[in-house]
Amino acid sequence: MADEYFFAMSLEGNNLTQAWDPEAKGASTDDYQGGHKLIIKQIVLGEDAVEGEVNVVQVEAMSLKESSKVPIAVLQTGGCRQQISVDLSFPDPPVTFSLLKGKGPVHLIGHHLIGGPIEEFDELDEMEEEMVDDEEGEEGAEDEDDEEPKLKKAKNNSNNSPKGKSPAKNNSSKPKK
Repeated sequence: MADEYFFAMSLEGNNLTQAWDPEAKGASTDDYQGGHKLIIKQIVLGEDAVEGEVNVVQVEAMSLKESSKVPIAVLQTGGCRQQISVDLSFPDPPVTFSLLKGKGPVHLIGHHLIGGPIEEFDELDEMEEEMVDDEEGEEGAEDEDDEEPKLKKAKNNSNNSPKGKSPAKNNSSKPKK
């Protein structure tokens, strides 16, 4: 199981560029399967932002083979662009956020996920193997038990009536006129 933590970062004043790199801060992933993952859910312009000023937030992160820089938000006070909901996932630290234009403050909000300890995954693998073995054993027992009722059903359902027609009803309990 992954551990999940609240994540928040502000870009403003002297901090117009900030990096998310938990491994550089001593959070080792050697004992964790899955490592660290950052998910940004919302980008909000702070209440102290200059009226009418455009604020552009850029992210730099690793793509498949190289580092990519791309704007992820354009925010401005005085309109409907003061916040934006996003669903950005960054599985590989480091990730650098920069305020390219404007003075902010701009707040990035999301989740920091840390993969579960490797022992936890080993235990889950063992549990899954046991469950599969148990299910296979139960299926084998069920198959043996199911053979007899299937045969009985086949015998009970067999009749000499032509295909598509139902057998005649037994009317012996009704009085004859």
